[in-house]
Amino acid sequence: MRQIFDVLERYQIKPKKYVIKGKATMIETSEGRFALKEKNRSENGKILKYLNSRNFDYYPKVIIEDNDYEIREYVEDVNMPRDQKIADLIDLVSLLHNKTTHYKEVDEDDYKVIFEDIKNNIAYLTEYYNDIISIIETKVFMSPSEYLFARNVSKIYSCLHYCDVELDRWYDLMKEKRKQRVVVLHNNLSLDHFLRNQSPYLISWEKAKIGIPIFDLYKLYKRHGLEFEFEELLKQYEKNYPLQKEERMLFFILISLPDKIEFTASEYKMCHIVSDFIDSLYKTEQLISPYYAEQGK
Repeated sequence: MRQIFDVLERYQIKPKKYVIKGKATMIETSEGRFALKEKNRSENGKILKYLNSRNFDYYPKVIIEDNDYEIREYVEDVNMPRDQKIADLIDLVSLLHNKTTHYKEVDEDDYKVIFEDIKNNIAYLTEYYNDIISIIETKVFMSPSEYLFARNVSKIYSCLHYCDVELDRWYDLMKEKRKQRVVVLHNNLSLDHFLRNQSPYLISWEKAKIGIPIFDLYKLYKRHGLEFEFEELLKQYEKNYPLQKEERMLFFILISLPDKIEFTASEYKMCHIVSDFIDSLYKTEQLISPYYAEQGK
């Protein structure tokens, strides 16, 4: 805290009130509110400068840049329905991807890394859930969460099989491609990192990087997929920024890959965890199925 006082004193900022919000400190002064945060030493600064050059400035502006800290404008989040808020977030993400799209040269090894990483994960999860169901089936009496899991284990295996087959198809499609479409990824999307005032703002850019556009959608889906109708959100995104065939395939594979759940919490909590886990598998299937129906698959 002493360092914060020193920074404020150095720039003659006289605070009236402090509020710690995550990694940032909100400072209230007679001149207004500011957000003070420790400077990120990664590529984050370069990416934000690049965004500014692309006329994408939907993030709180730096007012004072110190050696170790940044003082940014403070953006007050307007209270609004979450359905409306995530729709605004999707529009902003599609704009981010539109503004920063470019192509880079790649070879088969670039795709092979993705392929082998997912393939190994599929194999690991298959063995892991084989072990879990084997242990559960040896019990005379299953707990409610174990029974719920056992009743739906076929859906887990079905998802793993789908991912395995589609991953092979995706890799066959990518082997001959030598250019890859990439964008600036916020790489930490959630409603907690989106503010709506007179303009929309994305905050928490510490993990930002260059990558395939679907990884932003993937992280958003994993955090909010059960809460919202993602089919409509995906259509809204693609209206502004259509996905390429191979990008959509990879997105569907990633969101279909089951999470790893461990039976370590209390029984009450495990019932909720397993229930949400199974619900997510079925909801993902409902999201994906119409796309394959259109292809006659």
